[in-house]
Amino acid sequence: MDPDPENALSGTAGGAGAGNLPVFRSLALESIPAPDYADVIVLPVPQGASAEPRVWAEELFSLKSVPGWVAALMGLRQALVGLVGISRAPAGVFAVAEVRGEEALISADDTHLDFRCGVAFDAGARLLRVTTAVRLKGWRGRLYFAPVRLLHPLVVHAMMARTIRRLAVLP
Repeated sequence: MDPDPENALSGTAGGAGAGNLPVFRSLALESIPAPDYADVIVLPVPQGASAEPRVWAEELFSLKSVPGWVAALMGLRQALVGLVGISRAPAGVFAVAEVRGEEALISADDTHLDFRCGVAFDAGARLLRVTTAVRLKGWRGRLYFAPVRLLHPLVVHAMMARTIRRLAVLP
């Protein structure tokens, strides 16, 4: 595989026998092209679920899709952030800002970080993809994000799995 990330993003990643490798673009990475943190999590979705990215994004960030242990962590976050001069997250901070093609973008900027989350649904492959990009601002952002960095993939995976279960059974 070509180690050059520029080639991987342009769809020309190769190497002996590489064939056609899947590539993707994300509104999250377009908005923050050089993030301090980024991850991508992909999970399969059963037949019959909505193909609308806005539906997936809104459900993913709804309280119904937050497992209890994640809600407890968010409560702890709300209680502690004031100690380092970070404002508490307002309700509705994770609203869909844009939908383009198969992806919905959630944008939230604060004094300590800029957050982007692209929620995409590939109807042909039946895959839900969540791409997160974060730009940290100053020492508060780095301090805040140190524990978040460790837990973020687990939290997103749990929320995605719960969202898939919910949307797979809704009419």
